[in-house]
Amino acid sequence: MTRIATWNVNSIKAHLASTLAWVKTEKPDVLLLQEIKCLDDGFPRMEFEDLGYNVETVGQKTYNGVAVLSRYPMTVERRALPGAANEDEPARYIEALIEVPGETKKSRRHVLRAASIYLPNGNPSGSEKFAYKLAWMTRLIDRAKALLKEEEILVLGGDYNVCPTDGDVYDPEGWRDDALCRPESRARYRELLHLGYTDAIAARHPEPGNYTFWDYQAGAWSKDHGLRIDHLVLSPQAVDRLADCGIDKRPRGKEKPSDHVPVWCILEI
Repeated sequence: MTRIATWNVNSIKAHLASTLAWVKTEKPDVLLLQEIKCLDDGFPRMEFEDLGYNVETVGQKTYNGVAVLSRYPMTVERRALPGAANEDEPARYIEALIEVPGETKKSRRHVLRAASIYLPNGNPSGSEKFAYKLAWMTRLIDRAKALLKEEEILVLGGDYNVCPTDGDVYDPEGWRDDALCRPESRARYRELLHLGYTDAIAARHPEPGNYTFWDYQAGAWSKDHGLRIDHLVLSPQAVDRLADCGIDKRPRGKEKPSDHVPVWCILEI
């Protein structure tokens, strides 16, 4: 069994203690992080290596930044989403091949491909930022389409900054014009899934109110005014091995937490 989690930590330095505490308790085999908000050489690599993880990052000072942590050997395939207009694009994508040990002599290892993704927020809707968000999602769809041809166990995990349905936002009417809930954003997310991918949480826990983010303002956490914007998107080969998945809300109730919580799945590999 391989446990994979995604978590927008909203600054790894600011929330290092809580991140390490969760990792020590839950022991994910693969951890996809977003918004690490530091350069590569500023990531607290040693702290995670001491827990047995290999660490790969695509960092950026103050903003964005993604990482893949793995208990198993891995090779980074891409440090940016293909199709960027320039080389100075924000750090939002990292993709790695991970060698997961097999459980039998006939299958001594499996190859898992995992990507950590931090989609643009896109607000305000109708702006250049919104256009960039939609264009970025189109590029992600193109990459996801190409990856399907490899027929691999693939997890595209991260902060998608998209509430797929009204059931994924506490106040659908109030958020109607937000870039996270705009029809254009949702349409591109559906287009991604319609390629043949599966939203793990939506598939196993379709009931509304399974939030992964609560703003720091206006008592959102205590009122459960949340959003589901962090997703684990699985290829057919991955969903065939899906044993369980869930959202761990406990870290949000801790002292000085990230405004996001981990989303996890267990694959039978």
